[in-house]
Amino acid sequence: MKIALINHGCPKNLVDAELILGLLRKNGYEVTLDDTQADIVIINTCAFIHDAEKESVDSILEVAQSGKKIIVTGCLSQKYKEELKSAIPEILGMFGTTDFTKILNAIRENTFNNDIPQTPVYDYPEDIERAQITVGSSSYIKIADGCNYNCGYCIIPSLRGKYHSRKMENIIVEAKKLADKGVSEIVLIAQDTTYYGVDLYKKPMLATLLKELNKIENLSWIRIMYAHPAMINDELLETISTCDKVVKYIDIPLQHSHPRVLEAMNRPVMDYEKMINHIRDLVPNVTIRTSLIAGYPTETDEEFEHLYNFVKNVRFDKLGVFTYSREKGTVSYSMKPQILQKVKKERQKKIMLLQQKISKEINKSFIGKTLPCMIEYITSNGLVAARSQRDAAEIDGMVYIMTDKNLMPGDIEKVKITSADEYDLYGEV
Repeated sequence: MKIALINHGCPKNLVDAELILGLLRKNGYEVTLDDTQADIVIINTCAFIHDAEKESVDSILEVAQSGKKIIVTGCLSQKYKEELKSAIPEILGMFGTTDFTKILNAIRENTFNNDIPQTPVYDYPEDIERAQITVGSSSYIKIADGCNYNCGYCIIPSLRGKYHSRKMENIIVEAKKLADKGVSEIVLIAQDTTYYGVDLYKKPMLATLLKELNKIENLSWIRIMYAHPAMINDELLETISTCDKVVKYIDIPLQHSHPRVLEAMNRPVMDYEKMINHIRDLVPNVTIRTSLIAGYPTETDEEFEHLYNFVKNVRFDKLGVFTYSREKGTVSYSMKPQILQKVKKERQKKIMLLQQKISKEINKSFIGKTLPCMIEYITSNGLVAARSQRDAAEIDGMVYIMTDKNLMPGDIEKVKITSADEYDLYGEV
């Protein structure tokens, strides 16, 4: 029997998909990413916002039309298990965000299974070796899952459960295995990486974890994503600054700047401009990425201008702006007034146009400088695509290199920057 897997969603979902594939291989099943060649198709879904839900549902419907047996897992089935089964009877089994091993039973018994716990408890299956979907210079490591916060726009806690850290020794073993396979960069992910260890060790342990990972000899870069502003402390910043393999890059989703809107979002009400300046003082040459929400319910024109001026003053290196997505089961769903979609789009566009200008100015400041860059692949027109420490894979820009040298993915080369645009740098070796 051949089993295919289709994955949707974030890097955290990608790791889950690789764990599912690893579980199937461990039990003797042939797995593929080509659903046309499979007898059963597993669809690992996302339900973070409406657009993600639609993408997952469309994928299920498309496979259902082919007449294949379907197993649905992940966030969408955790959220809509009853609705999905009645709407799409072709589904053989549905599993939530924590039910890796139950998938095997559904395949073996060939009967419908809908055993999804109301309150998920994520427990990383340490006995399963991931079957990696993406092969390249960079690989994700999930250090925890779940979330103890209750942000007004977010449904993740109800889909993923409470925060659950992995044991540090297990993370280190996985990182060493990846490095031995040739992975040059590991990217630490969780709903909030900075909360790592609080549940397990009774205090934040991300700084300690970074110091231990920094000792792995055949690893080049260590990157952390999804840092929560309330958990950024001097110990962590000093660790980022002093560990040579930890890239000087902090992804810290702030969502807004105005105190009243932050309070309405149930986010930390802090002077974020002061915090960013402090980060820059403690971590020289740091790259800071953030994400913001435009058009959160009740956001006034004046509060949006506060956000616009905040972006203008802080000058983030990397920034994404999302229009607010109204999701059932969140506090903000019933808040009034909701902002018109047209207004949300206008606000998003205004900040993104500002950020394009800022990003281009920052990128141009690197012309004439030399940056260490990790080789990714060769483009169709002969350029070598690489990333600097300033660029997270699949999110940020690239460094495109003109060279006659034979460069290999994962290699780190010193690149002299010759030109720049809004998002990418161009250089030569």
